[in-house]
Amino acid sequence: MTDAVRTHGLFKRYGGQVAVAGVDLVVPAGSFAGLVGPNGAGKTTTLSMITGLLRPDGGSAEVDGFHVWRDPVEVKARIGVLPEGLRLFERLSGRELLLYNGRLRGIPKAEVEQRAGELLDVMDLTAAADKLVVDYSTGMRKKIGLAAALLHNPSVLFLDEPFEGVDPVSANTLTDVLRRFTGSGSTVIFSSHVMDLVERLCDWVSVMSAGHIVAQGTLADVRGERSLNQAFLDLVGGSRGDGEAGLTWLGGRKQ
Repeated sequence: MTDAVRTHGLFKRYGGQVAVAGVDLVVPAGSFAGLVGPNGAGKTTTLSMITGLLRPDGGSAEVDGFHVWRDPVEVKARIGVLPEGLRLFERLSGRELLLYNGRLRGIPKAEVEQRAGELLDVMDLTAAADKLVVDYSTGMRKKIGLAAALLHNPSVLFLDEPFEGVDPVSANTLTDVLRRFTGSGSTVIFSSHVMDLVERLCDWVSVMSAGHIVAQGTLADVRGERSLNQAFLDLVGGSRGDGEAGLTWLGGRKQ
């Protein structure tokens, strides 16, 4: 089994705080992989370093066997990215955004127009294709952002909290597109802290806590006989004492 992504001792510090503490992440090619962890675990920082958006202080990262920082053009040609805090060119329409992204990627005009039309249709955005992105809802922004990330047919797609703030209908559309994408042999890596979602979608899971990978492997291997949520809590130390202790003042109003 070949690896779509592999990191070696990836490290990042902000002042005196270590955000990522020597991460060895492995994601097999063709997998639907979840990178999970509590808030502040280092997921976004790790993905930012792997996709070339942030330079690490130590370690290395490879995508499809190419070194992210030694072969940046080769890597960027192979990846699609939907980052956290999605920023788009809001004064373009959805169609114009896709055409612009396609031309930046060097895709011939006629082919970009064909791909853009198909993506708008699949994402259920055809009716809003000529509407300015600034007027898009959160779900529509996620869908047009995903369309832009898929336009050049990447081999590895990175998504940072792609379902956050997305309504169920839009989430279902995104899920269908991503399953079709991995079904063709491509790889999806997405970060989340929603275990039910990861358990439903992923066949490979990497668990982060305090800047470290504390477990990774197939979904079955990581969760064992437990639910993924229970396995996650056990791995990251989710139970921190008696939940009934303290807060004695909360509730209990007299009638």
